[in-house]
Amino acid sequence: MTNNLRGIILMTLAAAGFVCNDAIMKYLSQQMPVAQAIFLRGLPTTLALAALAAHQRVLGFRPERRDLRLIGWRTFGEVAGSITFLVALVTMPLATLTAIMQSVPLAVTLAAALFLRAPIGVRRLAAIIIGFAGVMLIVRPGAGAFGAESILGLLTVGFVVLRDLTTRQLARAVPSVIVALVASAAVMVMGAIWMGFAGGWVPVSAGQGALVCLCAAFLIAGYLGVIAAMRVGDVDVVAPLRYVGLVFALVLGWAVFGDWPDLATFVGAGIVVATGLYTFQRERKLARAR
Repeated sequence: MTNNLRGIILMTLAAAGFVCNDAIMKYLSQQMPVAQAIFLRGLPTTLALAALAAHQRVLGFRPERRDLRLIGWRTFGEVAGSITFLVALVTMPLATLTAIMQSVPLAVTLAAALFLRAPIGVRRLAAIIIGFAGVMLIVRPGAGAFGAESILGLLTVGFVVLRDLTTRQLARAVPSVIVALVASAAVMVMGAIWMGFAGGWVPVSAGQGALVCLCAAFLIAGYLGVIAAMRVGDVDVVAPLRYVGLVFALVLGWAVFGDWPDLATFVGAGIVVATGLYTFQRERKLARAR
């Protein structure tokens, strides 16, 4: 088995892990408040990441002031994005929200050009504009399908862009597991605070508890799978496999929740994926040329 094949398998499993996590959270949110689901998922996730950090002997790592500020902004993006995503997920079909999230690479490329002065050519800019047109085809402003959940989905993209841009600027000395641990703990605490204001606690059955633990396992597997895939395989081979998550979302959305996107959503998702792949390949080609 070649390294690229290992990377492809790992990235595919990571994409499946993220979508399975989303599907379980959507299912749990139908049985308990979203805030409670966020808190319960965050508890085993944070404990597992803390154990992993201790195993890697980086639990006591102290970042520099600049990195500490970046981690703070990144954590804000992670917390805000998690909340808007999960609230939208309660009422929005899984595949539709996943399709909107496929525009994140396009948005990151545009934001990097605007705020970090990263070079961007006419071709990539045109691809980004076309990709965002695909997003508009999915959410359809002014149509009956457009609602608060669509706005929350778009806000999630913005918060994820903030998270990813600040992640890019972190020093290499900052351990990835520490960044993930801080974000996971912050999301868990925010869920607890939200739950306190919202009031009420729904008793958790053994089956629901098992689903929460499974949800956390899928989430951790997704994060670790992405990291491992990027390390063993070539980036230009492995990274496009992120879009496989849309296929898993379609299957799970139909099998578990009975949701199936309409033709306009399929077309919009196809445009977003196609322009995202083009933008990625263009960036890799320019990077090789440089």
